[in-house]
Amino acid sequence: MFRYYLKLGLLSIRANPALSSLMVAAIAIGIGACMTIATVRHVMSDNPIAPKNDVLFHVQVDNWNPDDPYREPNEPPEQITYIDAKVLYEAGRAARQVVSFKSDRVVQPENADTRPFQQNVRATSGEFFAMFDVPFAFGSGWDQSADLAEEHVTVLSADMNEQLFGGADSVGRMLTMNDESYRIVGVLAEWTPVPKFFDVNNNPFEAPEDIYLPFSVAITGEFGSNGNTSCWKPAGDGGYAAFLASECIWIQMWVELENHSQKQEYLQFLDAYVEQQKLIGRFPRPLNNRLSTPAEWLENQDVVDDNVRVLLSLAVLFLLVCLLNTIGLLLAKVMRRSSDISLRRALGASKSALFSQYIIEAGIIGVVGGVFGIGLTWLGLRGIENLYIEYEFIQHLVRMDWSMISLAVALAVISALAAALYPTWRACSISPATTLRIQ
Repeated sequence: MFRYYLKLGLLSIRANPALSSLMVAAIAIGIGACMTIATVRHVMSDNPIAPKNDVLFHVQVDNWNPDDPYREPNEPPEQITYIDAKVLYEAGRAARQVVSFKSDRVVQPENADTRPFQQNVRATSGEFFAMFDVPFAFGSGWDQSADLAEEHVTVLSADMNEQLFGGADSVGRMLTMNDESYRIVGVLAEWTPVPKFFDVNNNPFEAPEDIYLPFSVAITGEFGSNGNTSCWKPAGDGGYAAFLASECIWIQMWVELENHSQKQEYLQFLDAYVEQQKLIGRFPRPLNNRLSTPAEWLENQDVVDDNVRVLLSLAVLFLLVCLLNTIGLLLAKVMRRSSDISLRRALGASKSALFSQYIIEAGIIGVVGGVFGIGLTWLGLRGIENLYIEYEFIQHLVRMDWSMISLAVALAVISALAAALYPTWRACSISPATTLRIQ
């Protein structure tokens, strides 16, 4: 019977092309507007490291101003000082641990015809790549011995390797930065986590850095921080050494803890460390240490802007308006076909048969509207991309994956079926005798 009702639905749509086109357009426009904003929100609220969400934790310790919290109501700082990063990292209390910060270097290509250029780099510890499941095309990251020995090694992104070496396997070759040579030990495969969960302090939607080098090398080489740095009291005179010894926060720390027991033990370790530091005059605020999973951290940092939530609410309301228009058009269509419906009822067609026929017809309209809605969503995303084209990160927010395409079609079909319920009920309620007597 489904094939029969499908055929009747197609014939009905062809018999009223203008009215059917208006219904498809109403659904497509509503879906396009709604899914454009929903896609942006979906990308912004994604958790790129979801498979490891329960074992990765962002570390926070509250060493801020005793008179004011870092952020109301009582949030600890988002990053940690070098003093704390060094002690916590060297304690080695986690299965894996990563300290990192954003910096920059002047890259000096081998080709004399290519001018040197300044490039953001990430100074990090060697377990960064294993902890965050970073894929490699060639080679691998460096080990802990390279961190301890302050070896001049580096890992390149796929884009940087393409730019410098034409995409070839460059492992073992040398890269010069700021007149210092670094041995390339690995080249990443394509890797663009959105949001950039491991460092949301420095624009969570920009691409990861293209060059990675050891944290210890950056400290010894007195690399400056190219990311957010906050201090609740002056660092004092003494140059880079004074900055390292200050209460300025500029380093991100993550740990990998395999179960709840290890998490509790690490929190106890943090509490004991802070209590010890209090004895020498640091950490004037009450204990307020935090371990946040990536999902908790992204939520804590309000990665999804409130404006996006408001726009999504407005887009949903606009979709509802489009559905109301669709209901009106379907009612008009039912009224125009009241004599046909009455004749079918008089010839023995049941209410359930009529209901199935018109619901299937609405489903067809929904599918077609969904397909056109996907096209309008693509145009909407391109419009957002062009509107904010000066921001390099915008390209990462306007990508429509298969889950959103499927959702668009499903939402269109569900919307069409919901809009068809009342008109279909009216169609099934038409009295054959009354209508035929009038005819």
